[in-house]
Formats: sequence, structure tokens, C-alpha cells
Amino acid sequence: MHSRSSTIRTHRAVTTLAALLTGALALSACSSGDKDKKDNGDHSGGVTGSTVTLPKLNGAHLEIAAVWTGQEQKNFKQVLAEFEKRTGAKVTFVPAQDPIINFLGSKIAGGQPPDVALLPQPGAIRQAVQKKWAKPLGPEALKELQKNYSQGWQDIGKVDGKQYGVYYKAANKSLIWYNAEVFENAGAKEPKTWQDLLTASQAVYDSGVTPFSVAGADGWPLTDWFENVYLSQAGPEKYDQLAQHKIKWTDPSVKQALTTLAQLWGKKEYLAGGQNGALQTEFTNSVTQTFTGGAQPKSAMVYEGDFVQVNIAETKAKVGTDAKVFPFPAVGSAAPVVSGGDAAVILKDSKAAQALVTFLASPDAATIQAKLGGYLSPNRSVPVSVYPNAVQQKIAKALIASGDDFRFDMSDQAPQAFGGTPGKGEWKDLQDFLRNPKDVAGAQARLEKDAAAAYGSGS
Repeated sequence: MHSRSSTIRTHRAVTTLAALLTGALALSACSSGDKDKKDNGDHSGGVTGSTVTLPKLNGAHLEIAAVWTGQEQKNFKQVLAEFEKRTGAKVTFVPAQDPIINFLGSKIAGGQPPDVALLPQPGAIRQAVQKKWAKPLGPEALKELQKNYSQGWQDIGKVDGKQYGVYYKAANKSLIWYNAEVFENAGAKEPKTWQDLLTASQAVYDSGVTPFSVAGADGWPLTDWFENVYLSQAGPEKYDQLAQHKIKWTDPSVKQALTTLAQLWGKKEYLAGGQNGALQTEFTNSVTQTFTGGAQPKSAMVYEGDFVQVNIAETKAKVGTDAKVFPFPAVGSAAPVVSGGDAAVILKDSKAAQALVTFLASPDAATIQAKLGGYLSPNRSVPVSVYPNAVQQKIAKALIASGDDFRFDMSDQAPQAFGGTPGKGEWKDLQDFLRNPKDVAGAQARLEKDAAAAYGSGS
């Protein structure tokens, strides 16, 4: 599990970033050997050098909580090990469950909050501040943050003008990964528009392979599907209005987006296992089943962010050759660019906790995880050359190039009861819609009822 979705784009950024990505990802086909061609002169933020001064913390014990599992958690533990080496502190990783605010609530009620938590939504940071759990960043962490982050990334970690969060991780969530062998056998081309995507899906289906794996067992990938379609089709202004619930989910723009989604989700033969199979497919399996089974995998394509690479790594497929990627196609006038992020927030203030967050704001920390793949940092001092392949390098470049031109997506701006809770709100409503994509009006009514309740109570 990882952060859900934030959005990098504006009128201007959406086109430049999409163009950057289109050019970038086209390169991925011939760049699997990139590892040997790194720019050796560009490692100023590397692990060997130290760009940040940390105190000696011998005897200090810290706990840091996040919802990361599997390889993502393993890779992050290497970052924590470097902090231990430099400071003498001991850091324990605490695996959290979604929604993390509920998990932290029970820890705090039991008198055992972790020192630091990685929060996957701006809404969660706001809640942690309102509940008086979160502690503001001290001068060292602030200095490190201001040195390495664009103003936009700093601002989304603020509540009422005070800095509480350091965005340690970002994700580009407007990508569709595909099995290159299947596409080649089907004579399918990388789509630029939604119509192209439907055409490619049909070509793949005609060649004897199911076009898509949809991770319906987890609600969050479904919200990301919706957000990409809605952002591209309805445009940024409508998108912001819906994110703030200034327009209702019964709005015609929502009807249009759901109707568009149903062109894919409503075709049983286009989904691995049909709608029922999709509802039983967890995110990790949606990826691995696309890249196992030789020329006959369970599906040809899977939608999700750059972190999909972590899961592809569990198969024999190689990114850039066997597993390729294209930007989420334009449904409206511009292709969407959606991103996610996790922010480190201090819950127990101490010299050691402040030092850990200062470290996470430095390029030193991010560079360790960037080298391991399946991770993207919004820290602009991390050299692009440290990312392990051309695909990842271009996605990183595009993220940093967008500067301040981004904002977090709907499900992450929404109250957690609506946008961030398994089996409830938007997650559940979109699962029900996946089960019955003909019922657009019913889906809209349920989404509006749940949104009204959640936004109304401010929960």
C-alpha cells in the first residue's frame, strides 16, 4: 500500500508534463541498459556524501509509522538504517493500517503514539493538527525543507500557515503499464486518446488476451481511475469544485465521467475475471498477473502509478523491455497528470524526532530510496541520475519540472470518511459501480449521499 493520489497540474503544467512524459516514456523502449549510462558527475546528493548535519543521538529510540508493506517498506528501512548509522539512534518501523488516522487514534488513546507518522493525505495532516496530535517542524527541519522543496510542496504540508509536514514521497499516477509482448503480438499501439485506448483494448482482446486487470478489491485504485478521466474530461476548474464539494456528485460532469469509465469497466470481456473477478483482485496481483504467464498473461494492461515498478520487480519482467508504460490517455483536451504523496509528521516532539524529519527532508534520505526504484521524491535536490531506469528518471524530471503547478487530488482532499476509508464512501461506491457499470445515476446518488454526510460533518 502507498499513498493514494495528489495531482500535479494546471492548465499549463498539464500539457507540458504530459508532453514531457509522452516523449520520455517513448524512450523507455530502448533504455533498459540505462543503468550503465548514469551521469557520474551528478551525484552531489548521493548517499556517500552528507548534505545535512544531524545531532548525535546515542541511546534515543524512535518509532515511525506508515502504511507501506512489502518491498516499499523494505526499501524505506534502508533509509532508516542510514539515519541510525549517522546518529546512533534506534528507529523502529511500525506498520500502520488504512485509514492511518484511525490507527494513530488507537495508538494515542493507548498512550503509545509513534514519534513520527507518514500521512498519505493532506486531509489527514489537517485532522492530526485539529486533534492536537501533530507538532510543528523545528528550525532545522524547516531550513532543510525550504532548501530542497518548491513552495507548492511546502504549502501542502502547512495547516493555518504553520509547517507540519515534509513530503518525503510523491507518485505520478497517470500511467498505464503494458505487457510489450502482448501488444506486439496484437499489433496494438500506445494510445494517445481514450478512443485509442478502446481501440488498443479491442486489438488485444482479438489477439486472445484480456485487455485489463482492474484492482477492484482495493477501493483506492478505482478513485484514481475516476480522477484521471474526470480531470481530463471536465477540466481543472470543475475538478477543484468537485474536490471541495462545491458542486454535487449528481452533476452532469460526473455522469459523463462515469459513463466514459463504463465503456471499459462495463465490458466484462475486457476485465480479467470480469467485474466479479476485478472486485476480488488486489492491487499487487493486478500488476503481477499482467507480467507473468509469457505470451498469455491474465491481462495486457494495468493502470497505476510509477510505484507499480516495485511490483513488476516481483516478476521476471524487466521495466523498459517486457513492461512498458504510456501516459494516461487524454479523455478531454489534455492528458491528465495525477500524483500522490506521503508527508512525515511529528507526533511526539523531541530532538531525535525533529532530526529524523530533518533527515527525511534532505536529498541524502531520498537518494537512498530513489536508487532502489519504485519511488519518487518531490525533493528537487535529488539528482535525477540516481533513479534506476529511464522511465523513472523521466517521471522524476517531469515531477520536478512542474514546480508549484500541482494540487492534490479529490479522494485525498476529501474528508477521510469519504475519500480514504476501505469499505466506505467513495471507495465502496466505486466498487459498487464496477459491479454494475450500467447504473450511473445510482452511483451518483450514492456518491453524493456519502459526500454530503462526510463534508457536512467535517470528519
